[in-house]
Amino acid sequence: MTLDEKPLPEQKPLRFFVVRIEEPAESPEEAEENLAELCFLVESAGYQVGATQAYGWRRPDPATYLTKGRVEEIKSRLSQGTYDAVLVDAPVSPVQVRNLEKAWEKPVLDREGLILQIFARNARTAQAKAQVELAQLEYELPRLTHRWTHLSRERGGIGLRGGGGEQQIEIDRRKIRQRLARLRRLLAEYQKQAAIRRERRESLLRVSLVGYTNVGKSTLMRLLSKAPVLVENRLFATLDTTSRKIVLDGLPILLSDTVGFIRKLPPNLLEAFHTTLEEVREADLLLLVVDASSPNYLQQIRIVERTLEKIGAGNIPILIVMNKIDCLSPDALDLLEKSWQAQTRYPTVFLSATHKVGLDAFYQTLTALLREVQRHRQNTLPTHRPGQSDNLLQ
Repeated sequence: MTLDEKPLPEQKPLRFFVVRIEEPAESPEEAEENLAELCFLVESAGYQVGATQAYGWRRPDPATYLTKGRVEEIKSRLSQGTYDAVLVDAPVSPVQVRNLEKAWEKPVLDREGLILQIFARNARTAQAKAQVELAQLEYELPRLTHRWTHLSRERGGIGLRGGGGEQQIEIDRRKIRQRLARLRRLLAEYQKQAAIRRERRESLLRVSLVGYTNVGKSTLMRLLSKAPVLVENRLFATLDTTSRKIVLDGLPILLSDTVGFIRKLPPNLLEAFHTTLEEVREADLLLLVVDASSPNYLQQIRIVERTLEKIGAGNIPILIVMNKIDCLSPDALDLLEKSWQAQTRYPTVFLSATHKVGLDAFYQTLTALLREVQRHRQNTLPTHRPGQSDNLLQ
């Protein structure tokens, strides 16, 4: 830049008013952590949290999801501050979004739309971008009617003047469906290529890192593989599958890290990431990484278990890795170890991937499990891999 050139002004991030719907069985601690997670989602999308408002769950209003009293209350609060948009942490329908935008005179985004924006922001490879675009278009298709004002215009038919023509919305819908068809063909090709790569690596034991988003999977991946892997303190920093061949106690292993899971992960994202999650479905062992310092760690484990069931990976052996123990006091860690060991059915290790604490016990447990998996593979006909099923979503 020369001296006479003026730097471009930096755009301020959009300021959101965040509306969270608390679930009926939430404890105060869980509600606080879930609100913090929601705000972290907003920041991970590149936006700013201007204010928050939490409401207890009630039966959704068909017109606005929220009750009329709550809509008016939020409208009053919006008039008292400067906000660019409103985030509603709920599955708000296109009609409900239109009515809320009309009432508040602000753009309205729901949780699914926000997560899709984060995925789009973090997609790096061509495959990840195609997967995210597929999910975004499927999300947008039923929302076309209320998204743009030009959709009510009509174009005249060919060779006619002033004819009825075709509404612009039908043109846009057709273009989206055509793009969806192209993306599905492209992803099918990626899936074939991935299947060929997996066949070539059939002799290797496969270990996949799974877990809630932002629990330290990539940090553990970098520690085990000694390879440069993106590690950031934001949600869904890793979207693409990262695979590295490592040798552990003489055993060659293919170690993979995939996208993290989260509460209310949009189903169309799971379907779009079919190829990426195939690494999880065909693993011999899953390392389920948990943030031991989170008050919601039990809920997060249950969410990961349910997601694994949905993608057809519910029967694969699991090693629980309680990570981030450096964030706990010695007394809290001792209490966690005693309470967890008494209630879990999984083998478990406690460590800090960042500070390299507890690694000896982790390597010993992991090696013993891999030896057991190897013996099982040698005694089993290789006709069906663990976790494999006919369909991704069951």
